[in-house]
Amino acid sequence: MVDTDDIDDGDESTRNDGNSRRLVRGWQGRYYEDFEVGDIYKHPYGRTVTETDNVWFTNVSMNLNPMHFNEAYAAETEFGERLVDGTYVIALAVGMSVIDVSQNATANLGYDDVRHHAPVFHGDTIFAESEVVDKRESESREHVGIVTTELRAYNQRDELVLSLERTPMVLKREHARPSAATPPGWVEGVGTQPEDLD
Repeated sequence: MVDTDDIDDGDESTRNDGNSRRLVRGWQGRYYEDFEVGDIYKHPYGRTVTETDNVWFTNVSMNLNPMHFNEAYAAETEFGERLVDGTYVIALAVGMSVIDVSQNATANLGYDDVRHHAPVFHGDTIFAESEVVDKRESESREHVGIVTTELRAYNQRDELVLSLERTPMVLKREHARPSAATPPGWVEGVGTQPEDLD
């Protein structure tokens, strides 16, 4: 018997025996209808910040504050060592949230109330979670809704290091038409297709 949760618009073949093949839908992200105010998503994985991350990001973004790249200078500050660039922490936390919040977004409308609550150092591991604080229909685009989340990032000591509000426009499921053969980010016709399973 085929699990109906795996069926996706006729893209999968039914399994008649243990040797049949089928396309099975993987995680395709949330659509506007999936968000409920008050829901909290703890994003998968933590990410340990390395010295290389900090130096690379500081150089790429041309952040010339010596606190991020000059060990001798940083050693004489109140922190006693280099700090991780705060905009890197923002980018990392936002990136961690994409799988749950904006994988199916068409645009980010804004980042508000950004707060750095504690410094991040080389070797800290960052974890992130998002709480849905608002959702509404778009007044100008019928194919999307607008979702606002509070994104919070913590280090391995459970210290809150960052918080911000993020507001993406997220596709409605009926307009996205997700399928196992063409998941988000894939071009139609690439890879295994239902006809390949006959």
